[in-house]
Amino acid sequence: MRRRTFIAGLGSAAAWPVVARAQQAALPVIGFLHAATFAAISPYRISSFHRGLAEMGYVEGRNLAIEYRWAEGQNDRLPVLATDLVRRKVRVIVAPGSTMAALAAKTATQTTPIVFMIGADPVELGLVASLNRPAGNLTGVSVLNGPVVGKCLEFLHEFVPAATSIAVLFNPTNPAFAKIETRELQFASRTLGVRLLFLEARGKSEFEGAFATLVDQKAGALLVSGDGLFVGRNEVEQLVALAARHAVPTIYQYREHTLAGGLASYGASLADAYHQVGIYTGRILKGAGPSDLPVMQSTKLEFVINLKTAKALGLTIRELLMARADEVIQ
Repeated sequence: MRRRTFIAGLGSAAAWPVVARAQQAALPVIGFLHAATFAAISPYRISSFHRGLAEMGYVEGRNLAIEYRWAEGQNDRLPVLATDLVRRKVRVIVAPGSTMAALAAKTATQTTPIVFMIGADPVELGLVASLNRPAGNLTGVSVLNGPVVGKCLEFLHEFVPAATSIAVLFNPTNPAFAKIETRELQFASRTLGVRLLFLEARGKSEFEGAFATLVDQKAGALLVSGDGLFVGRNEVEQLVALAARHAVPTIYQYREHTLAGGLASYGASLADAYHQVGIYTGRILKGAGPSDLPVMQSTKLEFVINLKTAKALGLTIRELLMARADEVIQ
């Protein structure tokens, strides 16, 4: 699906004055490549991106046009969409919230500047040569949700210390990110002395089956991967509802889940990350090269607890754990 820039109130394109059409055509154009759908993205993420652009002097529809490309949850569509943006000769490709989108953009072009936002180490993934000196045509923001997933497991174990088996829900269509998370989780699980049960889900249609397996295997808790698949609005609601229905203590990596009724979340602030992506995009439009902009590492991590959900699950939260939370939802 394509969402093209429009100017409200001007009517059909055929009715636009010639001057207005010429001005629109002259606007710099950037591409926005995302693995999900527009409807699935929480509005604050898009608004944070636009806020970053505005701080650099760019407003969509006024002095900037944006070509949106949505993979609608199908990672195998990303290479075609990325190639389409390159063919469109956009000034910058923005690939936020998805390792696969960043990799697809990198494969599609070695010249068009790319600004990514991913939850893993971009050096390990081969996106950049180093954080301080990216080289090439890519830079962006690393929120490091992959590496901090081990801490998520530690927090979950504190919620349910008696659990000897903990399930992990991940997306096998994003193997690069899944590999990093799996490595961190296996290391943490050995330290904690718990067994991990890995459950696959390629889309929300597989969530029910994953929970059925979790219940059948008698896992004591669930950790949901930080993969972008699990943070769409419909996906968030479904995951939280399933966890409540099966009374499974579940930790997520994004605040959206806890606000929707999930037990807890620990991970990066997506609003902060999207804002920085907007700033970097604006800086490139002003003439900066990607290699001039070091990869930003988002250091703003949020630990959120939903006390109402904890009580519904019959969990007693230790005061020490409560004190470590950045936010407690009553």
